[in-house]
Amino acid sequence: MNDALPMAEVATPAEFASYLDGIERLVRERLIPAEPRLEGQETLPEDLTQLLRQAGLFGISMPTRWGGLGLTMEQQVRVMFEVTRASSVFRARFSTTIGLGSQPILYNGTDAQRAEWLPRMASGEVTAAFCLTEPEAGSDAGGVRTMAVPDGADYVLNGSKRYITNARQADVLIVMARTAAGTRDAAGISAFIVPAKTPGVSFGPADRKMGQDGSATSEVFFNDARVPAENLIGGREGGGFKTAMRGINHARLHVAVTCVGQAQRLIEEALFHAMNRRQFGQPLAEFQLVQAKLADMRAETQAARSMILETARAFDAAGEAQGPIIADIACCKLFASEMVGRVADHAVQIHGGAGWMRGTVVEQFYRDVRLFRIFEGASDVQRLLIAKDMIKSSMGGA
Repeated sequence: MNDALPMAEVATPAEFASYLDGIERLVRERLIPAEPRLEGQETLPEDLTQLLRQAGLFGISMPTRWGGLGLTMEQQVRVMFEVTRASSVFRARFSTTIGLGSQPILYNGTDAQRAEWLPRMASGEVTAAFCLTEPEAGSDAGGVRTMAVPDGADYVLNGSKRYITNARQADVLIVMARTAAGTRDAAGISAFIVPAKTPGVSFGPADRKMGQDGSATSEVFFNDARVPAENLIGGREGGGFKTAMRGINHARLHVAVTCVGQAQRLIEEALFHAMNRRQFGQPLAEFQLVQAKLADMRAETQAARSMILETARAFDAAGEAQGPIIADIACCKLFASEMVGRVADHAVQIHGGAGWMRGTVVEQFYRDVRLFRIFEGASDVQRLLIAKDMIKSSMGGA
Protein backbone atom coordinates (compact mmCIF):
# COMPACT_ATOMS: atom_id res chain seq x y z
CA MET A 1 0.00 0.00 0.00
CA ASN A 2 2.97 2.38 0.33
CA ASP A 3 2.81 3.05 -3.41
CA ALA A 4 -0.45 4.94 -2.77
CA LEU A 5 1.40 7.68 -0.92
CA PRO A 6 1.95 10.56 -0.98
CA MET A 7 -0.97 12.28 -2.70
CA ALA A 8 -1.40 15.85 -3.83
CA GLU A 9 -3.55 18.28 -1.85
CA VAL A 10 -6.25 17.81 -4.51
CA ALA A 11 -5.51 14.50 -6.22
CA THR A 12 -6.05 14.09 -9.92
CA PRO A 13 -8.80 11.62 -10.89
CA ALA A 14 -6.16 9.10 -12.00
CA GLU A 15 -4.19 9.40 -8.73
CA PHE A 16 -7.29 9.03 -6.65
CA ALA A 17 -8.54 6.06 -8.69
CA SER A 18 -5.19 4.33 -8.13
CA TYR A 19 -5.35 4.99 -4.39
CA LEU A 20 -8.94 3.74 -4.20
CA ASP A 21 -7.96 0.60 -6.06
CA GLY A 22 -5.21 -0.01 -3.50
CA ILE A 23 -7.70 0.39 -0.65
CA GLU A 24 -10.09 -2.08 -2.30
CA ARG A 25 -7.26 -4.63 -2.55
CA LEU A 26 -6.28 -4.06 1.08
CA VAL A 27 -9.85 -4.72 2.21
CA ARG A 28 -10.30 -7.80 0.02
CA GLU A 29 -6.90 -9.41 0.55
CA ARG A 30 -5.93 -8.43 4.10
CA LEU A 31 -8.73 -6.99 6.23
CA ILE A 32 -11.67 -9.28 5.45
CA PRO A 33 -9.55 -12.45 5.85
CA ALA A 34 -8.37 -11.13 9.25
CA GLU A 35 -11.88 -10.62 10.67
CA PRO A 36 -11.90 -13.91 12.66
CA ARG A 37 -8.92 -12.63 14.64
CA LEU A 38 -11.02 -9.82 16.14
CA GLU A 39 -13.36 -12.03 18.16
CA GLY A 40 -12.75 -11.54 21.88
CA GLN A 41 -10.00 -8.93 21.35
CA GLU A 42 -9.86 -5.66 23.27
CA THR A 43 -8.32 -3.74 20.40
CA LEU A 44 -7.03 -4.23 16.88
CA PRO A 45 -3.76 -6.23 16.79
CA GLU A 46 -0.72 -4.11 16.04
CA ASP A 47 0.11 -5.76 12.71
CA LEU A 48 -3.36 -4.91 11.41
CA THR A 49 -3.14 -1.37 12.78
CA GLN A 50 0.14 -1.00 10.91
CA LEU A 51 -1.62 -1.91 7.65
CA LEU A 52 -4.02 0.98 8.23
CA ARG A 53 -1.09 3.35 8.87
CA GLN A 54 0.72 2.23 5.73
CA ALA A 55 -2.45 2.80 3.71
CA GLY A 56 -2.55 6.42 4.88
CA LEU A 57 -5.96 5.97 6.52
CA PHE A 58 -5.01 7.94 9.64
CA GLY A 59 -4.39 10.96 7.42
CA ILE A 60 -7.32 11.01 4.99
CA SER A 61 -9.00 14.01 6.65
CA MET A 62 -5.91 16.18 7.07
CA PRO A 63 -4.21 18.55 4.60
CA THR A 64 -0.83 17.61 3.15
CA ARG A 65 0.59 20.63 4.99
CA TRP A 66 0.12 18.64 8.20
CA GLY A 67 1.18 15.28 6.78
CA GLY A 68 -2.22 14.06 5.60
CA LEU A 69 -3.52 13.00 2.20
CA GLY A 70 -5.53 16.16 1.63
CA LEU A 71 -8.66 14.31 0.49
CA THR A 72 -11.92 16.14 -0.03
CA MET A 73 -14.94 14.93 1.92
CA GLU A 74 -16.30 13.26 -1.21
CA GLN A 75 -13.02 11.40 -1.63
CA GLN A 76 -13.01 10.43 2.05
CA VAL A 77 -16.51 9.06 1.65
CA ARG A 78 -15.56 6.97 -1.37
CA VAL A 79 -12.53 5.57 0.47
CA MET A 80 -14.61 4.70 3.52
CA PHE A 81 -17.31 2.97 1.43
CA GLU A 82 -14.55 0.47 0.61
CA VAL A 83 -12.88 0.25 4.03
CA THR A 84 -16.15 -0.40 5.85
CA ARG A 85 -17.04 -3.43 3.76
CA ALA A 86 -14.73 -5.10 6.27
CA SER A 87 -15.57 -5.24 9.97
CA SER A 88 -16.32 -1.78 11.34
CA VAL A 89 -13.67 -2.49 13.99
CA PHE A 90 -10.97 -1.60 11.45
CA ARG A 91 -12.60 1.78 10.89
CA ALA A 92 -12.95 2.32 14.65
CA ARG A 93 -9.18 2.09 15.14
CA PHE A 94 -8.55 5.32 13.20
CA SER A 95 -11.96 7.01 12.97
CA THR A 96 -11.68 9.08 16.16
CA THR A 97 -8.23 10.29 15.14
CA ILE A 98 -9.37 11.49 11.69
CA GLY A 99 -12.56 13.07 13.03
CA LEU A 100 -13.20 14.03 16.62
CA GLY A 101 -9.48 13.99 17.46
CA SER A 102 -7.97 15.99 14.61
CA GLN A 103 -10.75 18.22 13.28
CA PRO A 104 -11.13 20.34 16.45
CA ILE A 105 -7.40 21.09 16.34
CA LEU A 106 -7.34 21.60 12.58
CA TYR A 107 -10.18 24.12 12.51
CA ASN A 108 -10.06 25.69 15.98
CA GLY A 109 -6.56 25.09 17.30
CA THR A 110 -3.56 27.39 17.34
CA ASP A 111 -0.75 27.01 14.82
CA ALA A 112 1.45 25.59 17.58
CA GLN A 113 -1.20 22.99 18.46
CA ARG A 114 -1.59 22.00 14.82
CA ALA A 115 2.15 21.68 14.30
CA GLU A 116 2.59 19.56 17.43
CA TRP A 117 -0.26 17.10 16.97
CA LEU A 118 -1.61 16.89 13.41
CA PRO A 119 1.45 15.38 11.65
CA ARG A 120 1.68 12.65 14.27
CA MET A 121 -2.03 11.94 14.03
CA ALA A 122 -1.88 11.82 10.23
CA SER A 123 0.94 9.27 10.26
CA GLY A 124 -0.82 7.09 12.84
CA GLU A 125 2.00 7.58 15.34
CA VAL A 126 -0.56 9.17 17.68
CA THR A 127 -4.00 7.79 18.41
CA ALA A 128 -6.56 10.31 19.69
CA ALA A 129 -9.62 9.73 21.87
CA PHE A 130 -12.49 12.17 22.25
CA CYS A 131 -13.79 12.67 25.78
CA LEU A 132 -17.27 14.19 25.93
CA THR A 133 -19.75 11.60 27.26
CA GLU A 134 -20.23 11.41 31.03
CA PRO A 135 -22.66 9.63 33.38
CA GLU A 136 -24.90 12.73 33.20
CA ALA A 137 -23.91 13.96 29.74
CA GLY A 138 -24.62 11.90 26.65
CA SER A 139 -27.21 13.33 24.30
CA ASP A 140 -27.26 16.31 26.67
CA ALA A 141 -23.79 17.62 25.91
CA GLY A 142 -24.52 20.70 28.01
CA GLY A 143 -24.61 18.48 31.09
CA VAL A 144 -20.81 18.15 31.21
CA ARG A 145 -19.62 18.20 34.83
CA THR A 146 -15.89 17.60 34.40
CA MET A 147 -14.27 20.82 35.62
CA ALA A 148 -11.12 22.61 34.48
CA VAL A 149 -10.02 25.22 37.01
CA PRO A 150 -7.20 27.72 36.26
CA ASP A 151 -4.21 27.44 38.58
CA GLY A 152 -1.20 29.53 37.63
CA ALA A 153 0.01 28.49 34.19
CA ASP A 154 -2.15 25.35 34.22
CA TYR A 155 -5.71 24.11 34.36
CA VAL A 156 -6.56 21.39 36.88
CA LEU A 157 -9.06 18.82 35.60
CA ASN A 158 -11.38 16.74 37.76
CA GLY A 159 -14.19 14.48 36.61
CA SER A 160 -14.85 11.35 34.57
CA LYS A 161 -15.88 10.28 31.09
CA ARG A 162 -17.44 7.03 29.90
CA TYR A 163 -17.78 4.92 26.73
CA ILE A 164 -14.64 6.53 25.30
CA THR A 165 -13.46 4.75 22.13
CA ASN A 166 -9.75 3.84 22.06
CA ALA A 167 -9.19 5.52 25.44
CA ARG A 168 -6.82 2.81 26.67
CA GLN A 169 -4.92 2.89 23.36
CA ALA A 170 -4.83 6.68 23.05
CA ASP A 171 -1.75 8.86 23.17
CA VAL A 172 -3.77 12.07 23.48
CA LEU A 173 -7.27 12.95 24.68
CA ILE A 174 -9.47 15.76 23.42
CA VAL A 175 -11.39 16.62 26.58
CA MET A 176 -14.53 18.71 26.99
CA ALA A 177 -14.54 20.33 30.44
CA ARG A 178 -16.48 23.11 32.11
CA THR A 179 -14.41 26.23 32.74
CA ALA A 180 -17.29 28.47 33.84
CA ALA A 181 -18.31 27.31 37.31
CA GLY A 182 -22.03 27.38 38.07
CA THR A 183 -23.11 27.18 34.43
CA ARG A 184 -24.94 24.35 32.76
CA ASP A 185 -25.17 25.46 29.15
CA ALA A 186 -22.73 24.70 26.37
CA ALA A 187 -21.21 28.19 26.55
CA GLY A 188 -19.33 27.21 29.71
CA ILE A 189 -17.50 24.30 28.08
CA SER A 190 -13.92 24.45 26.82
CA ALA A 191 -11.80 21.93 24.91
CA PHE A 192 -8.38 20.71 26.02
CA ILE A 193 -5.57 18.62 24.54
CA VAL A 194 -4.54 16.20 27.29
CA PRO A 195 -1.66 13.75 26.76
CA ALA A 196 -2.79 10.34 27.97
CA LYS A 197 0.19 9.92 30.30
CA THR A 198 -0.57 13.13 32.20
CA PRO A 199 -0.37 12.46 35.96
CA GLY A 200 -3.89 12.25 37.37
CA VAL A 201 -5.34 10.67 34.21
CA SER A 202 -6.37 7.03 34.58
CA PHE A 203 -8.52 4.52 32.72
CA GLY A 204 -11.07 1.92 33.66
CA PRO A 205 -11.09 -1.63 32.33
CA ALA A 206 -12.26 -2.27 28.79
CA ASP A 207 -16.05 -2.32 28.57
CA ARG A 208 -17.82 -5.55 27.67
CA LYS A 209 -20.18 -4.81 24.80
CA MET A 210 -22.84 -6.42 22.62
CA GLY A 211 -20.60 -6.20 19.56
CA GLN A 212 -17.56 -4.46 18.12
CA ASP A 213 -15.02 -6.88 19.58
CA GLY A 214 -11.61 -5.42 18.84
CA SER A 215 -12.77 -1.84 19.34
CA ALA A 216 -12.21 -0.87 22.95
CA THR A 217 -14.16 1.62 25.03
CA SER A 218 -13.61 2.46 28.68
CA GLU A 219 -14.02 5.10 31.35
CA VAL A 220 -11.49 7.91 31.78
CA PHE A 221 -10.85 9.57 35.15
CA PHE A 222 -9.29 12.97 35.89
CA ASN A 223 -8.02 13.43 39.43
CA ASP A 224 -6.24 16.79 39.79
CA ALA A 225 -4.75 16.34 36.32
CA ARG A 226 -2.68 19.41 35.48
CA VAL A 227 -2.78 20.58 31.85
CA PRO A 228 -0.76 23.57 30.57
CA ALA A 229 -2.88 26.55 29.56
CA GLU A 230 -1.41 26.38 26.06
CA ASN A 231 -3.32 23.08 25.66
CA LEU A 232 -6.64 24.94 25.71
CA ILE A 233 -7.77 24.48 22.10
CA GLY A 234 -7.79 27.82 20.34
CA GLY A 235 -6.32 29.53 23.41
CA ARG A 236 -9.68 30.75 24.71
CA GLU A 237 -12.36 29.48 27.06
CA GLY A 238 -15.95 28.81 26.12
CA GLY A 239 -15.38 27.49 22.62
CA GLY A 240 -15.52 23.81 23.50
CA PHE A 241 -18.97 23.06 22.15
CA LYS A 242 -18.26 24.77 18.82
CA THR A 243 -14.95 22.92 18.68
CA ALA A 244 -16.66 19.62 19.40
CA MET A 245 -19.37 20.13 16.81
CA ARG A 246 -16.87 20.51 13.98
CA GLY A 247 -15.53 17.08 14.79
CA ILE A 248 -18.97 15.62 15.52
CA ASN A 249 -20.39 16.68 12.14
CA HIS A 250 -17.41 15.11 10.41
CA ALA A 251 -17.85 11.94 12.49
CA ARG A 252 -21.59 11.72 11.84
CA LEU A 253 -21.09 11.75 8.10
CA HIS A 254 -18.42 9.08 8.43
CA VAL A 255 -20.75 6.95 10.56
CA ALA A 256 -23.36 7.18 7.80
CA VAL A 257 -20.70 6.05 5.31
CA THR A 258 -19.83 3.13 7.59
CA CYS A 259 -23.47 2.04 7.61
CA VAL A 260 -23.45 1.89 3.80
CA GLY A 261 -20.22 -0.13 3.71
CA GLN A 262 -21.58 -2.58 6.27
CA ALA A 263 -24.89 -2.85 4.39
CA GLN A 264 -23.06 -3.58 1.13
CA ARG A 265 -21.14 -6.42 2.79
CA LEU A 266 -24.36 -7.81 4.31
CA ILE A 267 -25.97 -7.77 0.86
CA GLU A 268 -23.02 -9.66 -0.59
CA GLU A 269 -23.22 -12.27 2.16
CA ALA A 270 -27.00 -12.63 1.87
CA LEU A 271 -26.90 -12.92 -1.94
CA PHE A 272 -24.13 -15.53 -1.84
CA HIS A 273 -26.09 -17.59 0.68
CA ALA A 274 -29.31 -17.26 -1.28
CA MET A 275 -27.60 -18.39 -4.48
CA ASN A 276 -25.95 -21.41 -2.87
CA ARG A 277 -28.40 -22.62 -0.24
CA ARG A 278 -31.07 -24.93 -1.70
CA GLN A 279 -34.54 -25.60 -0.32
CA PHE A 280 -37.32 -27.58 -1.98
CA GLY A 281 -34.97 -28.42 -4.82
CA GLN A 282 -34.01 -24.88 -5.79
CA PRO A 283 -31.78 -22.03 -4.60
CA LEU A 284 -33.25 -19.65 -2.03
CA ALA A 285 -32.66 -16.84 -4.52
CA GLU A 286 -35.45 -18.20 -6.72
CA PHE A 287 -38.09 -17.65 -4.04
CA GLN A 288 -39.88 -14.36 -4.58
CA LEU A 289 -40.06 -13.47 -0.87
CA VAL A 290 -36.28 -13.80 -0.65
CA GLN A 291 -35.95 -11.71 -3.81
CA ALA A 292 -38.11 -9.01 -2.21
CA LYS A 293 -35.78 -8.83 0.77
CA LEU A 294 -32.72 -8.61 -1.47
CA ALA A 295 -34.34 -5.85 -3.52
CA ASP A 296 -35.25 -3.82 -0.44
CA MET A 297 -31.71 -4.18 0.89
CA ARG A 298 -30.18 -2.91 -2.34
CA ALA A 299 -32.66 -0.06 -2.79
CA GLU A 300 -32.19 1.29 0.74
CA THR A 301 -28.41 1.00 0.55
CA GLN A 302 -28.37 2.82 -2.77
CA ALA A 303 -30.56 5.59 -1.36
CA ALA A 304 -28.20 6.06 1.59
CA ARG A 305 -25.13 6.01 -0.65
CA SER A 306 -26.62 8.67 -2.93
CA MET A 307 -27.65 11.06 -0.16
CA ILE A 308 -24.25 10.74 1.52
CA LEU A 309 -22.35 11.53 -1.68
CA GLU A 310 -24.58 14.54 -2.32
CA THR A 311 -24.05 15.80 1.23
CA ALA A 312 -20.29 15.23 0.98
CA ARG A 313 -20.18 17.40 -2.13
CA ALA A 314 -22.15 20.08 -0.30
CA PHE A 315 -19.71 19.78 2.62
CA ASP A 316 -16.79 20.44 0.27
CA ALA A 317 -18.57 23.38 -1.36
CA ALA A 318 -19.50 24.95 1.98
CA GLY A 319 -15.94 25.14 3.31
CA GLU A 320 -15.99 26.84 6.69
CA ALA A 321 -19.71 27.70 6.40
CA GLN A 322 -20.99 24.34 7.61
CA GLY A 323 -24.20 25.64 9.20
CA PRO A 324 -26.58 25.12 6.26
CA ILE A 325 -25.67 21.44 5.84
CA ILE A 326 -25.68 20.30 9.49
CA ALA A 327 -29.27 19.08 9.14
CA ASP A 328 -28.36 17.27 5.91
CA ILE A 329 -25.58 15.47 7.76
CA ALA A 330 -28.10 14.53 10.44
CA CYS A 331 -30.42 13.18 7.72
CA CYS A 332 -27.60 10.99 6.42
CA LYS A 333 -26.73 9.69 9.86
CA LEU A 334 -30.37 9.00 10.76
CA PHE A 335 -31.36 7.29 7.52
CA ALA A 336 -28.19 5.25 7.06
CA SER A 337 -28.02 3.97 10.65
CA GLU A 338 -31.68 2.94 10.61
CA MET A 339 -31.23 1.45 7.14
CA VAL A 340 -28.32 -0.81 8.05
CA GLY A 341 -30.31 -2.23 10.95
CA ARG A 342 -33.05 -3.30 8.54
CA VAL A 343 -30.51 -4.70 6.07
CA ALA A 344 -28.81 -6.71 8.82
CA ASP A 345 -32.15 -8.09 9.95
CA HIS A 346 -33.01 -9.18 6.39
CA ALA A 347 -29.56 -10.78 6.00
CA VAL A 348 -30.00 -12.84 9.15
CA GLN A 349 -33.50 -13.88 8.05
CA ILE A 350 -32.26 -15.00 4.63
CA HIS A 351 -29.58 -17.09 6.32
CA GLY A 352 -32.20 -18.73 8.54
CA GLY A 353 -30.72 -20.79 11.37
CA ALA A 354 -27.21 -20.20 10.07
CA GLY A 355 -27.70 -16.47 10.62
CA TRP A 356 -28.24 -17.09 14.33
CA MET A 357 -24.94 -18.94 14.73
CA ARG A 358 -21.75 -17.37 16.04
CA GLY A 359 -19.01 -17.35 13.48
CA THR A 360 -21.11 -16.12 10.57
CA VAL A 361 -20.52 -12.64 9.15
CA VAL A 362 -24.19 -11.68 9.29
CA GLU A 363 -24.50 -12.61 12.98
CA GLN A 364 -21.43 -10.53 13.85
CA PHE A 365 -22.46 -7.56 11.74
CA TYR A 366 -26.03 -7.75 13.12
CA ARG A 367 -24.61 -7.07 16.60
CA ASP A 368 -21.99 -4.59 15.44
CA VAL A 369 -24.29 -2.28 13.48
CA ARG A 370 -26.78 -1.81 16.33
CA LEU A 371 -24.35 0.72 17.78
CA PHE A 372 -24.73 3.13 14.88
CA ARG A 373 -28.25 4.18 15.92
CA ILE A 374 -26.84 5.25 19.31
CA PHE A 375 -23.41 6.85 19.11
CA GLU A 376 -22.36 10.18 17.53
CA GLY A 377 -25.92 11.37 18.22
CA ALA A 378 -28.74 8.88 18.69
CA SER A 379 -31.47 8.61 16.05
CA ASP A 380 -33.94 10.55 18.19
CA VAL A 381 -31.45 13.38 18.60
CA GLN A 382 -30.99 13.50 14.82
CA ARG A 383 -34.75 13.69 14.37
CA LEU A 384 -34.98 16.64 16.73
CA LEU A 385 -32.11 18.42 15.00
CA ILE A 386 -33.67 17.92 11.57
CA ALA A 387 -37.13 19.05 12.69
CA LYS A 388 -35.78 22.16 14.43
CA ASP A 389 -33.91 23.11 11.26
CA MET A 390 -37.11 22.67 9.23
CA ILE A 391 -39.08 24.87 11.63
CA LYS A 392 -36.36 27.50 11.67
CA SER A 393 -36.21 27.54 7.87
CA SER A 394 -39.98 27.90 7.57
CA MET A 395 -39.76 30.99 9.80
CA GLY A 396 -37.19 32.57 7.53
CA GLY A 397 -34.24 31.59 9.71
CA ALA A 398 -35.47 33.62 12.66
